[in-house]
Order: sequence, then C-alpha cells, then structure tokens
Amino acid sequence: MQYKDQIRAWLLAHEEAMRDDLSELVAIPSVKGTPAAGAPFGEKPLEALHLMLEKCQNYGFSTDNADNYAGCVSYGKDAKLGILAHLDVVPAGEGWIHEPFAMTYDAETDKYIGRGTSDDKGPAIAALYAMRAVKELGIPLKHGVQLILGTDEENGSDDLAYYMRHRELPPMVFTPDGDYPVINLEKGMARVEFHAEFSDGKSQILHLSAGEAVNAVPAYAEATVKGVTIDEFLASRQKEYAGTGIGCSVDENDLLTIRVDGRNAHASTPETGRNALTCLLEILCPILNDGKQAEAVRALSKAFPFGETDGTSCGVKIADDISGALTLVLSVMRMDEGKLTADCDTRFPVCASGTNVITQIGASVRPLAYNVLMCDDPHYTDEKSPFVQTLLRVYEDVTGEQGKCLAIGGGTYVHHIEGGVAFGATFPGVDVHMHGAEEFIQREHLLLDAQMMALAITELCG
Repeated sequence: MQYKDQIRAWLLAHEEAMRDDLSELVAIPSVKGTPAAGAPFGEKPLEALHLMLEKCQNYGFSTDNADNYAGCVSYGKDAKLGILAHLDVVPAGEGWIHEPFAMTYDAETDKYIGRGTSDDKGPAIAALYAMRAVKELGIPLKHGVQLILGTDEENGSDDLAYYMRHRELPPMVFTPDGDYPVINLEKGMARVEFHAEFSDGKSQILHLSAGEAVNAVPAYAEATVKGVTIDEFLASRQKEYAGTGIGCSVDENDLLTIRVDGRNAHASTPETGRNALTCLLEILCPILNDGKQAEAVRALSKAFPFGETDGTSCGVKIADDISGALTLVLSVMRMDEGKLTADCDTRFPVCASGTNVITQIGASVRPLAYNVLMCDDPHYTDEKSPFVQTLLRVYEDVTGEQGKCLAIGGGTYVHHIEGGVAFGATFPGVDVHMHGAEEFIQREHLLLDAQMMALAITELCG
C-alpha cells in the first residue's frame, strides 16, 4: 500500500508521545459512576472524554461534544468513515500485580499494562495517532474521517444510542473494540427471567444461590435443604460430574448445605465452562418431595440439563453455516422464602427468530412464568462489501497473515449500526486479559493498530 512505510516511520517517531497520551488516559479510573447534571455516566467517564477532546483540539482537529454522552473528532469534510472507540472501563477488580490505573511498561514482555490499555483506551489512542499521521504527513483525502468517542460501552451503550439520536454517523463505521481480522457477524442475543412463588411453606430448599452475571456460566452454586440427611443425599447421587467439585455439610439445625464448584465461561462460549447451577439442580431433583417447588426445579433441570449448551432440551437447537450454532446457558438463580427467580442467556444464529426462540424456551420451562429481559437481533455485514474487503486487505498487507471474517456470539460496539464491523484490536491467539487483572496491550500491537487504521483511512477516504 502506497503510504505504509511513511506511516510506520511517522508512528515510530511519535511513539513516545503516543505512550504518554495513553498513560495519561489510563490514569483516569473511568468506571461508570453516579449520574449527575452534565455527567450522564458519572464524573470519571466525563473526565476521560474531556481529556481526549482537549488533546484532539491541541493536535489541530475539530471536535464536537454531544452533551457529555460522547464526542466526535473530525478531519476533513464530508466524512465517509467513522472509527468508534470508548473511553469507559470496567472496575479494576482483584488480582493485579501492577497498579491498574497507573500504566506500566514491562520491558521484559514489551507490554503496556493497565486497565483500558486494550479495552478500549489503547485502540482509541491508536485511532487518534492514525488520524494525526494522515494529517501531518499531508496524505490527500477526498472524504473526511471521524473518531467517535463513547463513555458507556461497558454498561449498555446508552452513550451511542444518545449520539445516534442527535448526530449522524458516516456511511462506514468500524470499531477497534473486537478482534482481528474483521468481525462481520454477531449472533442475536436474548435473556429471559423465570419466576415462581410457593405459598404452601413446605419447601425443602430453604435457600439457593448461583451465578452473579446473566452473561456468564456460573462457577459456584449452593443450596440449603431441610429434611434430608447426608446419608440420604449420598444415596441419591446417581452419577459423577466430571470437572466439578461437590461438597456438603450439616449444621446444628440439621440443615444440609450442598455446594458445587464448576468453571466460569462467557455465555457466548458456554461449552468451555462447567455449569455449577445445572449440576446442582440435577443433584437436587432426586431428594425433593413432591410439590410446586419440586416441580419447578425439575422443570428447570429438564430444560437445562448439566453439560448441555445447545438448547436441545428446550427445542431450540439451531445452526447455520455463516453464524454457527445457538448457545443457551442457565446462568443465575435465587430461591429464598418461597420465591424463585432464574435467568438464562441465549445467543442465536442469523437463521433464527429471537421471538420464536424465547417463546419455545418459555414453553419448555412450564409451570414457571417468564418475562423477557432483552432481545437483540443478529448483526451481519456482507463480507463481500468493498468496505470489509478493504479492511481485510489492509490487515493482510500489514501483518502478512490471511484476512478473514469472524462470527462471534458476543456483541461489539457496532451491533446496532447497520453495515458496521469490528476491526481489531485484539490479535489472533493473544489473551490481553480483557476485563481481568493485568490487562495489557503489546507495544508493537499498539503501533500496528495505528498503522492499520491510518491505512484504512487512506484507502477508504482517499
């Protein structure tokens, strides 16, 4: 590509400035806070937005603040391309060796470490430096480019919804908030809550708790049961459950507590986990007395058997060639004082109807009632489009690797943008510890991100 070497040389000459800008941005703990006047997502996401817009103005770009929900950085007129990145981050959490909000460069591993380095502050800075390189090298463009900076991607993307109501997006949009080479297909997503009440007071299960997040396979589940001895419980065990740890104990009131350890996984890839909740339900079924509670637990266990993740038992096993198979996970459950609630998460292929999938799942779990928590249609952009083919060509030219489109079960920042795709910024086979401790971005990958985004600008807008 015509400007590849020039852009690379410019980025290397400005690498220290790029590192310093990223360090300053990472230092802001831009986790969603309490909304306030002029700060729709709290103080720190707003601080990050203002910092970035100020930097962009100082680098000679025009900026537009959309009421502190999001910002737009523009270069040139008649924008044809939009690059969508976000400045908010998830909480630091536990397990860090380095300070999460003070970026560290580890020379031994050649990594920048800190919360947001890969998701999505590093790619946002790379996008800014891609625009700087094009502008300061004087590369001619026929159309303009915009960098759109959001502040609520991690908590539902209300920032983007507001921006799209009040501003117009360019005709082509990619986000560096996914994986390389290009994500062009995202499955549909639906979440359903089941509920029931037991008024007869004869429940054997006094308490049950499993799961914290509807979009994750629960790694731990626990139930406290009355009227069952350890010997009776052990005698009822019908099989072993590979990959899980099962324990039990009795307290001074002769209440039996059963605990199950499984393995966590994202709801888009539940087959990689071991569902502690569905294991617990299967263990409980043989020791429950007849009654409404037992009927409800057995209905859930029948619809969501341990080890199954494809929806077979709910009658929703569906797959297609372009987006793969439906996944289904029972992820959260609470039972206390005769009340039961349970949540499931399903990711369904392009060939499926979300309404039909939900209806069938609900029918499979009778007598429990259900309500819909969310239902998003699949997102698909034709891989043969000139936009996608250009991005794939850029990736191949810079990395020397094959460019291909990916289909995922999760959702990216462009899920609700027609024709949008994810272009990076995570490289194949690299675990950047996104949302976990010691999140990082490779120094060289940050440079490659900026180089590929700059070339995408020259190819699409030139």
